[in-house]
Amino acid sequence: MTLQQTIAEYLEYTGHKSLDISAALIDCDGVLYDSMKYHTQAWVKLMKKNGIKCTRDEFYELEGMTGSEIIKMKFKTGAGKNITDDEAHALYGVKTRYFMELGEAPIMPGAVRVLETLKEAGVMNVLVTGSQQDALLARIEKDFAGLFSDVKVTGHDVRKGKPNPEPFLKAMNKAEKKSNQCIVIENAPLGVQAAHAAGCFTIGVTTGPIPEKDLYKAGADIVYKNMDELAAAIPSLLLALTVVKA
Repeated sequence: MTLQQTIAEYLEYTGHKSLDISAALIDCDGVLYDSMKYHTQAWVKLMKKNGIKCTRDEFYELEGMTGSEIIKMKFKTGAGKNITDDEAHALYGVKTRYFMELGEAPIMPGAVRVLETLKEAGVMNVLVTGSQQDALLARIEKDFAGLFSDVKVTGHDVRKGKPNPEPFLKAMNKAEKKSNQCIVIENAPLGVQAAHAAGCFTIGVTTGPIPEKDLYKAGADIVYKNMDELAAAIPSLLLALTVVKA
């Protein structure tokens, strides 16, 4: 399918009459940082220490949910335990410690270039992440200084994480944008589902083990192999996404 056909299909299923992109809603783990290998390792360690059988692949699939949601779900299905909010918060603190002990995850190759290219094009970069780790959020401000707007949505701001569209709907509300003014950049099926449900043109990037077909199945409008490929495509993509339906 050509890019023009992809855009026409997006306009058809959303019912939008026009597209004029002025904001990019951008995920963190697996997009800004090559961090999912650390997150999955920390999650498995937490679960096994609590007698819950799991694999790292399970947590790649759950990426985008808030930490509290993951803990409540896994303890319910894996151990038959109903975890309170306070218990989930405490367990998430343990998981965060395991994650931090693994060292800093590297910046994803191409991430800075993507943000710079979008900003140079006059697009507002908005962070939308399920993370509740204050240290990570502070690191983003340092590593990507001047590239993000002050508008952001984190795991602290939502009641329902991805795949619920709430994070992206809240981001659009804060940024005073409509869905036909936003692109979303995501690497995980749950994040793609949330962005698709919010009505945004959704860009998938295969930065981890999840294959391209799974991102398309989740609702991605277009998928790139990595962030460098996306960065190179942004100028022509933004031009193509400036359209009024006849």
